[in-house]
Amino acid sequence: MARLAPVRTRWRSVSHATCSLQPRMGTDTRSVDAIIEYLDSSIATTHLRIGAEVAALTDQQILNLFNDSIVATERLAASYRHVAVEIPPGRPQLRYFDRGDQWVPRGDVLRCIVHDGGPNNQAIIEIDDRDFSIEEFGRMLTTFAGWGMRVCFVPDDEIEKQPEITIREPDDQENGLTSA
Repeated sequence: MARLAPVRTRWRSVSHATCSLQPRMGTDTRSVDAIIEYLDSSIATTHLRIGAEVAALTDQQILNLFNDSIVATERLAASYRHVAVEIPPGRPQLRYFDRGDQWVPRGDVLRCIVHDGGPNNQAIIEIDDRDFSIEEFGRMLTTFAGWGMRVCFVPDDEIEKQPEITIREPDDQENGLTSA
């Protein structure tokens, strides 16, 4: 059984793993997939698609390929600079995704207006003259599951402007609070 060399990733530190190979359709021959199972059960099993050449590889060679893919991913992540795409005003920010039966953002920025009056006093989110319930809006956000999100509130007639942002603690009066 091959052991995975220590690899430090952005997500976790991997010190040991075992490698087993997944047979195709109940046979005992190697398939195009290798399954990387960690000794630490809190780390999810990885299915690594290699291709037909997996049959000629040892477990250690498969783990080396896996390690190489982690290093390549880390290099790419280190060089990545995210530039959020905002759809130009007047153009649709959303599109309907038939297979998912839901609306999805076309870009990375959503200009929207928050209304009250939804069921059980919940907010209604207006995007492109279309109202979304909290549940619908939340489902739309799952398009970006695993990403971060910043919410910036602006007057409803300024949603197309980039606001000035300052980082500081707000005064109690700004939040409608009074001192005791």
